[in-house]
This record gives sequence, C-alpha cells and structure tokens, in this order.
Amino acid sequence: MISTDTDILATAEDWARDGRSVALATVIETWGSAPRPVGSHLVIDAEGNFQGSVSGGCVEGAVVEEAVEVIAQGQPRTLEFGVADETAWKVGLSCGGRIRVYVERISTGTVN
Repeated sequence: MISTDTDILATAEDWARDGRSVALATVIETWGSAPRPVGSHLVIDAEGNFQGSVSGGCVEGAVVEEAVEVIAQGQPRTLEFGVADETAWKVGLSCGGRIRVYVERISTGTVN
C-alpha cells in the first residue's frame, strides 16, 4: 500500500527530528502515461530506507540512489525518467510516459 502524502511528510519530519539525514523526492511533472501524479512523494534517509512512491515502484531504486547522493552532497537535483530515455528500460519505466522528480535534502524546518 502506498502511504498518503501526509503520512510521507510526517515520516520525513519524524526522521529528520530523530537526527536522520533525509531527502524528499517529489514528482514535479508528468507526461503521457505516468504511474504517480504530480505532487507524489518519496522520503529517503542516508541508509537508503524509504517510504512513499514517485513511480509505483518502477524507478524508486534509481531515485533512492540519487537521493543518498543528494543527502551527502547537499545539492538538490532534478531527475527525468521516460521511455525515450535509454535508462527508462534499465530502471523499469516502460509505461510510455515521462516523469520529472525533484530531490532535495531536508531538515525539520523545511518539511511542509
């Protein structure tokens, strides 16, 4: 079951409050057939633990890897996955659409 965005944001806040380094991934754009709508969230900690979904499971692994790097480096990044992209098949986004995901490191003061 995919948690609600409220649950995911609460988890992000709890993890950050507990001293865990945390990143939040948010779907910022979709085109064509996309597994999750704009505004969907995935929260990730520095060990790769995560909750939520930005793609219904098909690109979460790649987003988690990128998020761990964002946590370490502190620089946000925008990721794009789509069927036209060679990596889409590698990570499993073969639904025919495209998604853009913004990944940022957060602290308890930045979770909305």
